Amino acid sequence: MARPDDEEGAAVAPGHPLAKGYLPLPRGAPVGKESVELQNGPKAGTFPVNGAPRDSLAAASGVLGGPQTPLAPEEETQARLLPAGAGAETPGAESSPLPRTALSPRRFVVLLIFSLYSLVNAFQWIQYSIISNVFEGFYGVTLLHIDWLSMVYMLAYVPLIFPATWLLDTRGLRLTALLGSGLNCLGAWIKCGSVQQHLFWVTMLGQCLCSVAQVFILGLPSRIASVWFGPKEVSTACATAVLGNQLGTAVGFLLPPVLVPNTQNDTNLLACNISTMFYGTSAVATLLFILTAIAFKEKPRYPPSQAQAALQDSPPEEYSYKKSIRNLFKNIPFVLLLITYGIMTGAFYSVSTLLNQMILTYYEGEEVNAGRIGLTLVVAGMVGSILCGLWLDYTKTYKQTTLIVYILSFIGMVIFTFTLDLRYIIIVFVTGGVLGFFMTGYLPLGFEFAVEITYPESEGTSSGLLNASAQIFGILFTLAQGKLTSDYGPKAGNIFLCVWMFIGIILTALIKSDLRRHNINIGITNVDVKAIPADSPTDQEPKTVMLSKQSESAI
Repeated sequence: MARPDDEEGAAVAPGHPLAKGYLPLPRGAPVGKESVELQNGPKAGTFPVNGAPRDSLAAASGVLGGPQTPLAPEEETQARLLPAGAGAETPGAESSPLPRTALSPRRFVVLLIFSLYSLVNAFQWIQYSIISNVFEGFYGVTLLHIDWLSMVYMLAYVPLIFPATWLLDTRGLRLTALLGSGLNCLGAWIKCGSVQQHLFWVTMLGQCLCSVAQVFILGLPSRIASVWFGPKEVSTACATAVLGNQLGTAVGFLLPPVLVPNTQNDTNLLACNISTMFYGTSAVATLLFILTAIAFKEKPRYPPSQAQAALQDSPPEEYSYKKSIRNLFKNIPFVLLLITYGIMTGAFYSVSTLLNQMILTYYEGEEVNAGRIGLTLVVAGMVGSILCGLWLDYTKTYKQTTLIVYILSFIGMVIFTFTLDLRYIIIVFVTGGVLGFFMTGYLPLGFEFAVEITYPESEGTSSGLLNASAQIFGILFTLAQGKLTSDYGPKAGNIFLCVWMFIGIILTALIKSDLRRHNINIGITNVDVKAIPADSPTDQEPKTVMLSKQSESAI
């Protein structure tokens, strides 16, 4: 690898990555110029690196010492990605390339294993609610007790999200995956010992362990996609990872009514059927834990994108989890997304939890069809997720796509609300499918949009906060909608959700789109550069780096 002072006047060809310690300079600019500006961008979005203050536009012409203003949080985090070299500044210095980027074939194995154990965890979340009347009779408890078997997933997530994301950021992807898969397996086996009518507390204990496992699962899709997949497939990979969780919910809607039919007049047969479901789940969870231990790796040998290369090149001592959290909460677009994602996903959790009760109110004895309607809702959402992921990889229109899907989800919820009581169950299948296509399809959109507007903050932290918001809204919506459904009927509960989703549309429209990760990927590869040192201990005057902010226009 060539040293910076080995040769003068060497320029890096378009598309080549920059060396550590060097910054891009427009072709033809004099070497040694202390302000550099990326092509295709205005001069307005400037921020300092290496501690230098922000300068006025006059500094772009070489005049330094303009008025100083403090760094915005997002500018400070982006500045960390622009490394500075130590060593004397040599005119006409040559750059050395960053570590190569490559796509590892193992990425598909990692994605498959994660999707499968995420599937089992989601299956265990919904397996009680979809046959709530059966478990209510078997254990001799109230419907609220059965609802808490679902809501404990949401309740456990909120206090555990911060230690879980800290673990992901400091100890890595593999350990987090092993914890998620292992706790999921342990919880499934504990449930196998609860198949007696007086052992409701044992099944609750097993479900609590599964809910803790979920904390180490839900924040991983965007991290796995970013660490293992290239920029042209990252959104599709994230959608596929989320797809596993959705598929688990779909299987949870479909299988329990089939495996555990309502045979409360024969308690022994009912206990045998419940035992079959629990043991089958445990066997699959154990196999997936073994596969996770064998095949799930921390990261590929080479980073898959320039954005990941820049993050991996950043010194680990510069990372602060508390500072990252503070930066995220100072990021107004992310805070708005945090609320809107919570509203949408919380509404989905509430509808999923209470679907059996809503269907049986108007269609008595249709437990199996209630499960099939839930399956239709989720399978349609899986198709929506994949299509949205492919669309984002192709267009990068995160803000527009998110807003459109939000509006269509609201329309689907309104249609579902006012057609549920028409006494034609085929209509519920259709409206449930439309609702699921957009509502469930929104989930990966929120993850990927958050990663874009918060880069270079940790994907696990931003995704974890989104999921925490979803759990909080999910608990509140489930309790409120459940109360309204019991007292006034399903229509009142669904109208309650419609009102909140309309509020979510307004807040989504206010989100300012700034695609930082995308800009890093295209900015490094689409600029003609000459290598100059970013900093030098011999320089006495501060230097300013001007970067264009190629932001997606707000709607």
